[in-house]
Amino acid sequence: MEVDMRKILFAGLLAGFSALALNAAQAVEIEYWQYVFDTRVKAMDKLIENFEKANPDITVKQTTFPYADYQTRVIAAKMGGQGPDVMQLFYGWLDKFVAGGILQPLPTDAFPHDKIESEFFPIVSAMKRGDDYYGLPTAVRSLALFYNKKLFAEAGLDPNNPPKTLDEFVAAAEKIAKHDASGNLVVAGSTLDMGGQDHQWWREVLIRQFGGEPYTDGDRKVSYNNEAGEKALKFYTDLQMEKKIGQAGFMDEGQAAFRAGMAGMTIDGTFRLGAFKSIEGFEWGVTELPANAEGVRSNYASYFANGISAKTEGEKLEAAKKFLAYISSPEAMDIWLKEVGELPARRAAAMTDANLADPIYGPFLKGLEYAHTTMFVDEQGQRQNTMDMTNRILLEGQSVKDSLAQAAEAEQTIIDAAKP
Repeated sequence: MEVDMRKILFAGLLAGFSALALNAAQAVEIEYWQYVFDTRVKAMDKLIENFEKANPDITVKQTTFPYADYQTRVIAAKMGGQGPDVMQLFYGWLDKFVAGGILQPLPTDAFPHDKIESEFFPIVSAMKRGDDYYGLPTAVRSLALFYNKKLFAEAGLDPNNPPKTLDEFVAAAEKIAKHDASGNLVVAGSTLDMGGQDHQWWREVLIRQFGGEPYTDGDRKVSYNNEAGEKALKFYTDLQMEKKIGQAGFMDEGQAAFRAGMAGMTIDGTFRLGAFKSIEGFEWGVTELPANAEGVRSNYASYFANGISAKTEGEKLEAAKKFLAYISSPEAMDIWLKEVGELPARRAAAMTDANLADPIYGPFLKGLEYAHTTMFVDEQGQRQNTMDMTNRILLEGQSVKDSLAQAAEAEQTIIDAAKP
């Protein structure tokens, strides 16, 4: 009996195409959105690669946008019935995203509340509204003081003994700062950047160190328009106006000046670690934020969470649940720590002996222990209000007292407008 090889080959091709068609039919594609930050994008690429290997029936498409456009893009996509299945959001945007119908509550079958509350740092509660959680972080952030060891040595300071108090911080910055013959700043003793992390330093650290608290009533009542708030704001603006250790707008951004070796110190978050580590020959260190004269410390902790879109359902929802569970797992947190430098959001994964003893991670982890997390209703608006407050003093000559009062009134209006 003769065998028709052409029929066999044709049958084999048909079987192959059928298998491909079946796999294509079974495959689910979901889309993940985050803002553009090089180390974060690369870390997410690794996580997606790992996830797809373990889940060959799911593909994840990562889409990124510039930070300044990100919220607008998410909101516009929702209005157009499009957008991601899983998205990144700053914890301070949650009220806006929930009110806009952008997010759905995390399904409790995949994310039971008791496990969230027992395994994650307590600040994850900022993602809860009523009885529902709307997102989980891969990593958490705190602040620390970065310092340039080369500039410390050139100024006659011990590069292995960074400032521990506010007085020591100011004294070191004064020694490092350099000006040209016309008095223009050429090297900053420390960066001054309210648009960066300084608004958090002033709000959650300096105000408390001068005896006050920024808000009451669950962060819904502004309480810094008093002597403590005024002293904290004067301390900050005097760094430029009297001490002349830095200047708002110097090299555009504080982190840019520090990266370029043109600033002795900068206050920033764990998310800068990956970027600073990548600069060849750059010798820098990290220490806890300076305490006040009485030893009082404070810090600010924050995070970007990942949530599931309100539009996601069916097989895409099941895939999104699996993906969110993976990117908030201990394995993903370890990868994120190595790639980005942000601390694991699960307490057991973060507070290891090795991490606590690490000269870089240690100061940030210690800061988490006494950190506060501002419950923003409009993070962008509240930050801009703080920038405007400072600029009125530095650029327009308004008194500290008057600018502070104006800022407190404006921020209370922002908070009240967000009340249901």
